[in-house]
Amino acid sequence: MNKKIAVLSGDGIGPEVTDQAIKALNAIAKKYNHQFEYNTSLVGAVAIDETGDPLPEETLTNCKESDAVLFGAIGHPKYDNDPSAKVRPEQGLLKLRKSLGLYSNIRPVKAYSTLIDKSPLKIDRIQGTDFVIYRELTGGIYFGEKYLSEDGNTASDLCLYTREEIERIAKMAFKAAQNRRKKLTLIDKANVLESSRLWRKVVTEMSTNYPDVSLDFLFVDNAAMQMILNPSQFDVILTENLFGDVISDEGSVIGGSIGLLASASVGNQYAMFEPIHGSFPQGAGKDIANPVAAILSASMLLEHFEMFDEAQCVRNAVDKALESNVSTSDLNPSSIYGTNAVGDFIAESIAKS
Repeated sequence: MNKKIAVLSGDGIGPEVTDQAIKALNAIAKKYNHQFEYNTSLVGAVAIDETGDPLPEETLTNCKESDAVLFGAIGHPKYDNDPSAKVRPEQGLLKLRKSLGLYSNIRPVKAYSTLIDKSPLKIDRIQGTDFVIYRELTGGIYFGEKYLSEDGNTASDLCLYTREEIERIAKMAFKAAQNRRKKLTLIDKANVLESSRLWRKVVTEMSTNYPDVSLDFLFVDNAAMQMILNPSQFDVILTENLFGDVISDEGSVIGGSIGLLASASVGNQYAMFEPIHGSFPQGAGKDIANPVAAILSASMLLEHFEMFDEAQCVRNAVDKALESNVSTSDLNPSSIYGTNAVGDFIAESIAKS
């Protein structure tokens, strides 16, 4: 099978970890007789530095002409630490999601048995944790109308959702639950917010079409507490943009390192795959970044191509690396393995499997 992949490595450690994901994809291509064509483009701070635009038109065109997008990370202190900056790397990512219609962000969260002692949470609390978060990505407060008074002392952000926006991601989440443990939890703030009450109404109505899925609800403040007290209770989580941003980052610490978590952002026509970690500019070029999240993002990309055996092969290779203690220093402070060595080990494991 031949596939075109747009590669947007971005800033900081983005290029380093993306290179390891491509190593894994190349190993899969060779083993399973596929052909992957990679077309690289600028995004984020490097794009601003070169073109003045965090998402150049050429980059967007590349994404639209490809079968999937492999994304690294964006962000740089010279923009992050300057509140007066008019153009920011994150604007490129938001525009990319909106332009490609990537309305659903999918984040698996798993406590690996071989790494369970690395988690800041107690073992008995996180054992067996394996859930996935479906976060609405192109609506809500991040994209709503923004207002700042002329004197700069009053500001507002509008949180707006439509039935259609809720239904399309809820459908994905219900289907995912049907193929997992058949439980869906909607996280909202329906006791306060009108937009949350709409979410709860629409999702409740849709639940009659999925009688095999158990639906329950949690207010976001309680959900944040439950994520720490008893994360194994969750199967599929569905939530809006802002709550999903917070909850998914909270969930990321369960496994012991943010460097383990992959994500997919999908719509009706396009799909993008990226690790959830940031650009970690302090670690750029030092061969210390954990590439596992980027490699597992490549596994999700393969699943998008319906290459299910290939995706499992990548996950097996990651499991082997973790079981063999082949990991970067965020997981093992005394590790002798860097970013490239971990990537090489996983690629070799794929080839030999």
